[in-house]
Amino acid sequence: MLALTTLDMFLSINDSELLDNFILTLLASPQLAVFMEKYPSLKKALLHRTPLIKQRLEQTVKETRVPPELAAEFQAFQECQLMAQNAFNAALPQILARLERLGSPFSSQARTLTRNATLNNTRPESSFQVLFLQRWRLSLTFQATTLHQQLLEQEQDILLEELQQHLAASAALVPLLAENDNSAGKLWDMTAGQWQQLDYRQLVHYGEFLRQQPELQALADQLGRSRHAKTHAVAEATQQWVRLMIREPAILPEEVNGIHQSDDLLRLLPSELVTLGISDLEFEFYRRLLEKRLLTYRLQGDTWRERISQRPARSERMESQPRGPFIVCVDTSGSMGGINEEYAKAFCLALMRIALTDDRRCYVTLFSTGMVSYELTAPSGLEQAIRFLGQSFRGGTDLVACLSALADKLDTPPWRDADAVVISDFIAQRLPDELITRIRHQQQRQTQRFHAVALSAMGKPGILKIFDHIWRFDTGLRSRLMRFLRRRN
Repeated sequence: MLALTTLDMFLSINDSELLDNFILTLLASPQLAVFMEKYPSLKKALLHRTPLIKQRLEQTVKETRVPPELAAEFQAFQECQLMAQNAFNAALPQILARLERLGSPFSSQARTLTRNATLNNTRPESSFQVLFLQRWRLSLTFQATTLHQQLLEQEQDILLEELQQHLAASAALVPLLAENDNSAGKLWDMTAGQWQQLDYRQLVHYGEFLRQQPELQALADQLGRSRHAKTHAVAEATQQWVRLMIREPAILPEEVNGIHQSDDLLRLLPSELVTLGISDLEFEFYRRLLEKRLLTYRLQGDTWRERISQRPARSERMESQPRGPFIVCVDTSGSMGGINEEYAKAFCLALMRIALTDDRRCYVTLFSTGMVSYELTAPSGLEQAIRFLGQSFRGGTDLVACLSALADKLDTPPWRDADAVVISDFIAQRLPDELITRIRHQQQRQTQRFHAVALSAMGKPGILKIFDHIWRFDTGLRSRLMRFLRRRN
């Protein structure tokens, strides 16, 4: 069967322009405008991903097949284009009958053209064949454009529903996890395809708990900034091309902004269409069509869009060495249950927020007598974060096994610049000397930092002394009460 893209190519229909106008119309819909006005970071994330939407639409158009009647009519049109004048005049009755049999919208117009040409005695001239084929081509172009419109209207409903649900899911999490456009963009990717099956109530609960504990968030921020990114200058020895974003008016199909001369048949003024019904002016109409001098409506919108331009430049730039990822080990023993569990999970959520903001990876390992791991910044990070937050804290504390596994992971290439964070009450057995020696050796690399977040004042000093930084956050009743009173004052 004939593909719609093939028909567009033969009829010189610009698929890209149709899809661009469709996407602009979709983004301007009131349903999406409300979300994008309320969450500007999500608006940028959506606009940056419009090429993916266009690719999806292009694939849909590519897979669409032309109805059999239209395909047969187009084949007949191609055959007539190859006919000589005498052969065309001889086959004209069969052509008219074929058009009528296929139910072509051009059938009645074709008979009218033939009848008028016979009355005016112009059929023997080659101009009749040219006129006939031109009018037939216009009819085929209109049918193909209508097919495009029907297809895009169907896709619009599907896309609009998906984008609304995607925006709703992302909007619920932006206040919790997104601080800048980078984190909002990653959050958009992480919610793609997951908004239908994930329950975000656990994330919202711990996000609200973290908001009520500004001291805990401040501690996470301080830990995240404990190692400053190094910068070094790189001088450009030769010219390079620099990409610039240029704002220009975006054409929208909703607003009439005057009249101009063009060959746009879909936007003709009624006065121009009248000339087609006057035989003396019909050839004049086609002459002006070829010269692109027909009076048509100009459609112009007030919105703006960005266009990428390039220019050569010579510069010297400063490159930032990115901060390393987080490896967070969370003690899930029975002594960490209750309020400690709330604080530990909220602190992990704060580190996840920092990782999304700074474009860092965040890997969480839960340990007691066994271990289970999650990567919270992976494409499926939200699903893993929800599973992590749903875990219960119980069992014993096997800190030795956890630190041994942590040391193994820090020896692998992707994690050699990582910040290791252990969240525990540090009420555990003594560490063996071999493990302490191994950790000391890793600390000498100066690219890795070992952080201890102690949630109890009862932690063993012998365990805590192996860490580069000790961050104390007492979760006892007295300390919680003192923090509450300070916030009230």
